[in-house]
Parts: sequence; C-alpha cells; structure tokens
Amino acid sequence: MTTTEETAAVRAVIASLIDAWQRHDAQAYGARFTADATYITFVGTYYQGRADIVESHRTLFEKHLKGTRLADEVLDVRFHGPDTAVVTGRGDTYRGSRPQRLTKIQTYTLVREADGEWRIAAFHNTRRKPLLEAISFRTAPGLVPAAQK
Repeated sequence: MTTTEETAAVRAVIASLIDAWQRHDAQAYGARFTADATYITFVGTYYQGRADIVESHRTLFEKHLKGTRLADEVLDVRFHGPDTAVVTGRGDTYRGSRPQRLTKIQTYTLVREADGEWRIAAFHNTRRKPLLEAISFRTAPGLVPAAQK
C-alpha cells in the first residue's frame, strides 16, 4: 500500500528535474536518474546511463535548448510494489510564455534505491500528433481511450 508521502516523494523527483532544467544544470538534472538509467527522446535518441544523460543535456542546454524552460503536468502516479513507481505526464520545452497545450507524453519509471532515494530508471518521451490522433479517432472510434470518452 502506498502512502501520500511516497506519492509526494515521487512527485518531488519530477519537480526537482523541472527545477534543474530551469537552471540549465545538467549535473543536477542527471542526478535524478539511476546510474544505469535509459532515456529516450521524442526523436528516438537512446541514451544509456547517467553520464550520457548529463553530457547530452549539457550540450542541449548550451545549444539547441539554450534559454528554454520545461513545462510539465503529471497525469498519473502508480506504484508497482513498494520500490517502483510509474509516472505518466505531459511536457514541453518552451521560450516565453508556458504553452497551453503540452505536445509530448512521457513515461517515467522510478525506483527507490538502497539509499532510500527515488530515482528515474527509465524515461520515454513521445511527441503527440493531435491531427493524426483526431483522424484515427474519427475513422475508428474504438481507438478513443476510455478516459477521453
């Protein structure tokens, strides 16, 4: 049975990830992941391990994503045993005002490590394609998720 404190601890990991992004602190961002974490970007790039995640974000913060902020919305937190949690959320990078609609759907798998800290063991980021989704739903209504009916 999970407690409110465990849910808050898992959500705090995601919040600290967002905070590290806002500061463009690749080291702090990477610290939220396990040493052997996997990280899949919305373009399909696969990173393996904390060091790879840190270095890729250091480059992103200096180049392509310089000056960006990270918007995030947790949709669901589910526990699978006392030391594993799956978080589903929406997110987006932006400059200026926070976007009203977040274009990416994300899955985080968190584990509680031996030191008692929750860390992200796997992250997967997928860009949503609302037009294709709408066409699919219109032509095949059985594809509409129950939560959207």
